[in-house]
Amino acid sequence: MKKTVSVIGSGTMGSGIAQIAASHGCNTRVYDINEDSLAKSKSNLEKILNRLIEKGRIDVKIKELIQTHITYTTDLNSIKDSDLVIEAIVENFDIKKSLFTKVEALVSDDCVIASNTSSLSITSLAATLKNASRFIGIHFFNPAPIMKLVEVIPALQTEQAIVRNVKSLVDSWGKIVVTAKDTPGFIVNKVARPFYSESFKIYEEGMATPLEIDTAMKQVGGFRMGPFELTDFIGHDVNYKVTETVWKSFYYDNRYQPAFCQKNLVEAGYLGRKSGRGFYSYPRTEADQESKISEDRMNAITNRVSIMLINEAADTLHRNIASRDDIDTAMTKGVNYPKGLLKWADELGIEECVRRMDILFDEYHEERYRCSPLLRKMARKEETFY
Repeated sequence: MKKTVSVIGSGTMGSGIAQIAASHGCNTRVYDINEDSLAKSKSNLEKILNRLIEKGRIDVKIKELIQTHITYTTDLNSIKDSDLVIEAIVENFDIKKSLFTKVEALVSDDCVIASNTSSLSITSLAATLKNASRFIGIHFFNPAPIMKLVEVIPALQTEQAIVRNVKSLVDSWGKIVVTAKDTPGFIVNKVARPFYSESFKIYEEGMATPLEIDTAMKQVGGFRMGPFELTDFIGHDVNYKVTETVWKSFYYDNRYQPAFCQKNLVEAGYLGRKSGRGFYSYPRTEADQESKISEDRMNAITNRVSIMLINEAADTLHRNIASRDDIDTAMTKGVNYPKGLLKWADELGIEECVRRMDILFDEYHEERYRCSPLLRKMARKEETFY
């Protein structure tokens, strides 16, 4: 039987999720209060499908079939026969709460209600429903049709049958599904924080420039983009907000503390590529992309950022937020890391990981550099992750 999937929100993420569902045969509704946004979503899908035809990925019949599977509407009542509703609107708890109250009043008792939130508590959102057991987090990554990873996050109240059914459905859409405990940032947005924050700290200390750090992380670390060009691409308003939300949600643990250099950019309106200026000015010149940093300095930068990432991944496993395999899969498939961080830890040696963390702690005496208890325990027992 065909599933009926309704997506609330016709922005980039909502449109992408709708494209995925429709491409896999689901009757798909896209709801938004803004008619212009819906028209843009429909027009963009037409362009995307035409490009796929040009590349030989689909033919005209498939394009027409996908389009017949999607309905665009400003009438919320049209979602009432949905099997699954996925919310993909602004990251504001009160607005989402109001929406879920309306959705629950319309849909059947069997309909699963989900949020694509990247930073809000799934358990808190579930609690806004009369029947919280049918609520779940389904976190896609942008651009949703291209990025393979999807984080599935059960609320404390979610029925296990719903978790199994949602994972099976998303898996049938050709996605790689990982499961995360409802914890701030889930897997990716928690584990990835040091990629940004430690790089910003290195910059604020005057150890290296943004270009030098980006160069080191790409040439030595093997990352596709450096932290400064990546946050310029994401948008500093978006990236800073996620960092701030995770920091506050972890009771102001300074491992997740936002950086003043990024806060200043947001306050100045220098949001990155979309505003024409962030850490870099756009369009970038060739001279703006040439760095003469030495190999020793590149190694020092990469070692510091990578050990903080490894420590965060180990902490995520230590807290039972996700499994070993799901953590490494999330970071390689969700944010294109060159290798799984726990595999990286094994390559370095667990004792070496502990040693590097202790050097940082001895230097700074800040709690952000505390070594994960799991790494210490494994070093003592001479264990590895794999």
